Amino acid sequence: MEKQRGMTTIGMLFIGALVAAVVIVAAKLVPSYIEFFSIKKVFAAMAQSGELKSLTPKELRAAFDRRASIDQITSIKGEDLQISQEAGEATINAEYSVKVPIVGNLSACLDFAVSTGTGK
Repeated sequence: MEKQRGMTTIGMLFIGALVAAVVIVAAKLVPSYIEFFSIKKVFAAMAQSGELKSLTPKELRAAFDRRASIDQITSIKGEDLQISQEAGEATINAEYSVKVPIVGNLSACLDFAVSTGTGK
């Protein structure tokens, strides 16, 4: 008599449910990370274009809003930016949180911070 090998139906269902749960959570969290990387891209473009040296804080906020509307960034606005002057150049910081509903009353709170300076 040969010994049986392989997965049982219950084992397959359990693994399938676990994989499905991970995929659902990832699908809900990925858009927030994509938006974070879009914000980093906008900050890098602003730093590379020389806007940080030549524009006032009000103009920097307006420039961010223009770029954010192109990249469909909705988590932060120009008024949410913290702008400081360091060595004749503006440094832009943004810290924000995103609450992502997962299922029922279970949510994920994601905290993001991005800066044009070297500190963050």
